[in-house]
Amino acid sequence: MESTNKPGPSANWAPFRFGSFAGLIPWLAVVLYVIGASISDRTQGDGIPGFVYGILVSLFVFFNCFAITQVLQYRAKGKWIDYLRGETAYIVLSLTAKSALAWQLFANVILPNN
Repeated sequence: MESTNKPGPSANWAPFRFGSFAGLIPWLAVVLYVIGASISDRTQGDGIPGFVYGILVSLFVFFNCFAITQVLQYRAKGKWIDYLRGETAYIVLSLTAKSALAWQLFANVILPNN
């Protein structure tokens, strides 16, 4: 998107659509895998730990926030007219997503369960 467009009303949205479609395929694969593992684990008496579902949901939300930020940045309306606002949002989202993942893993894998 960045290599073919400048932010503004005349943006070509084909790269965004293609990227969204390309990003949807791995998410579908992960969700199908988790569903399949959940079904097979129930028959064996095991199950996927609950924190894995939390990680899956939080990453999905954060990844979609990146897409929303890109749409707002390239439409350049209102507060998003300032290109640095979008770049700042990307930095904050990146740090927040990585921190959330790290804390979820730390709290559920590294710390002993009581």
